[in-house]
Amino acid sequence: MKVKHCMQGGKKLVTIGRDALLQEAGTLMKQHGIRHLPVVEDGQMIGFITESDIRHYAFPSLERNIHVHEVMVRNIITINVNATIEKAARLIHDYKIGGLPVLDKKKLVGIITATDLLSALISVMGLLKASTRIDLLLGKKGGVEDVTRIIKEHGGEIISVSTEQHSSRRKLYGFRLEKCDFDVVIEALEEAGHKVVAVVD
Repeated sequence: MKVKHCMQGGKKLVTIGRDALLQEAGTLMKQHGIRHLPVVEDGQMIGFITESDIRHYAFPSLERNIHVHEVMVRNIITINVNATIEKAARLIHDYKIGGLPVLDKKKLVGIITATDLLSALISVMGLLKASTRIDLLLGKKGGVEDVTRIIKEHGGEIISVSTEQHSSRRKLYGFRLEKCDFDVVIEALEEAGHKVVAVVD
């Protein structure tokens, strides 16, 4: 899935000018329920301000006299609109930030946050659908393609596939399926030489 499919953009995109006061930035964030605010000048993003930046200067006597450009982040970590959500997640994790401005040909078109990424991940993995995960060790013949074929031939629809290391130094594959006759699918998989380790709702 690409960033453009799960970012906050369009009419929902809220920005602020460099000469606005911190108090205005704080008010905008509260009004729109956001924690990240791009700073824009002449249509170009020149900085980024967050809720935590504002909290550092949250003294009424100071806040009235401090402008956004004095405390905004200038070295901004951004991501392209056509990048994958995996890349966005790595950037957010590696830089320990809560959100990323999204650019299309250097133009600001949206914001993607850790919350947006979590929602996208839940959607991709089908966790909100009625589904079940079958964990298995692949047999010596056929591999993933064979498992996929067997599942489809027995009426199963695959939502997602995950892997993790098993204690036997083999990969454990998790196939999340939409509701179907799991007993038939499991029996067919085991007959083909694949070992079903667990069935998890």
